[in-house]
Amino acid sequence: MRRKSNRALLLATLLLTGLCSTQLRASGYNWRRDKGQSIRFLVNNNTLGHALVSKKDEFEKLTGIKVTVDMYQEQQMRQRLLTVLNAKSSEIDVFMTLPSREGEQFSAAGWLSDLSNRVKADASPDYDFSDISKKLIDASTISGRLTSIPLNIEGPVLYWRADLFKQCNVDLPHKLSDLLEASKKLKACKPQIAPFVSRGLKPAVAYTLSNFVHNFGGSYMKDGKADLCSQKNRDAYELYSTLLRDYGPPGVATYSFLQIASLYSAGRAAMAFESSGQIVYISQNPERTKDTSVMLLPPGPSGSVPTAISWNLAISPFSAHQDAAWLFVQWASGPTLQKELMLQGVPSPRSSPATSPEYKKWLDEVPLRQRWNGVLEEMRKNGSSEVGLPIVANAESRDYVGSPSVNLILGQRSFDESCKQADAALDQLIQKK
Repeated sequence: MRRKSNRALLLATLLLTGLCSTQLRASGYNWRRDKGQSIRFLVNNNTLGHALVSKKDEFEKLTGIKVTVDMYQEQQMRQRLLTVLNAKSSEIDVFMTLPSREGEQFSAAGWLSDLSNRVKADASPDYDFSDISKKLIDASTISGRLTSIPLNIEGPVLYWRADLFKQCNVDLPHKLSDLLEASKKLKACKPQIAPFVSRGLKPAVAYTLSNFVHNFGGSYMKDGKADLCSQKNRDAYELYSTLLRDYGPPGVATYSFLQIASLYSAGRAAMAFESSGQIVYISQNPERTKDTSVMLLPPGPSGSVPTAISWNLAISPFSAHQDAAWLFVQWASGPTLQKELMLQGVPSPRSSPATSPEYKKWLDEVPLRQRWNGVLEEMRKNGSSEVGLPIVANAESRDYVGSPSVNLILGQRSFDESCKQADAALDQLIQKK
């Protein structure tokens, strides 16, 4: 009896092993080719980062690759990354990055492996690279090199209190200029509530202001030089700054995403123009889930050009485990995990996960999610990833982009004086290589 039991156990084990092997190779792709290797993942301590780390055991079981996680707050993560990359150290294999912020800088420094051939010749047949937003792939491609792969999509959206609009008999803004009239009526009706809030902190302004600039038809550069003083940009700055100065909360010039999400979630703002990713935080208050709606920024003279950026995964060119790192990138950005992340409220750069029955059920549970999903689909199709100037010193450029807005909010300088000063500083940044 014992021999029969042992044979049965051995047979079951062999069958299970064969089944796993078949599943791993059924598509002709070997996920276990780098079994036994270890990679180190530098990750941002945000919603997406936590979601990825919570799933890493699935990757380790699939591939046999051990993943060591280094998680830091965003600023500390960048400091550590810069130290490692500057030293050309092999310590970090794969890391999170924002192409809209440091893509040009990292590419110019030679700090991003080219993934162009990976997606063409070394991807599982079910990976479907074409399913990822072309806009985000374009933003991740620098000088013809695919520098990283998008993991999510986000951009500023207008959260608005449907209950307050109804109580105050305020029409929904259909164009940019309508925001002023809506804010004026809300302030008269509910003086204790800020009608409008968005980012006022100087280095943070570019993220939200850029949508205003593009809807007005403006751009930050023209013929290789800074162009903040153009009439279209003036219109964008003046509208944005007027909304914050006359209808924003006290101290709005110090506001970034944390203060905005907190203010709106607490019911102290009627409209908040902030990241689509903040829906997770806002939805923690059941009242906001019931009374909030969401839309893109109303179109301007040039229509609707939503800001759409992504956190990406990149492979260090100094990694000694680039093949294993690519398996991690492919797994994290692939359709299976992306569907799982969508069910956790992490919007995917892919279109296909949104068509799954599980995701549709998740959307149906809360009407706010349905409206939010519609906004995200527009971002995938028509979004612009230009936040600040598309130059090597993008991060530094955002301080100067934010200066005219802060000066207008605080009444410190005229727009003409402020934009000329900013343009001069930006022209020096543009020359940096």
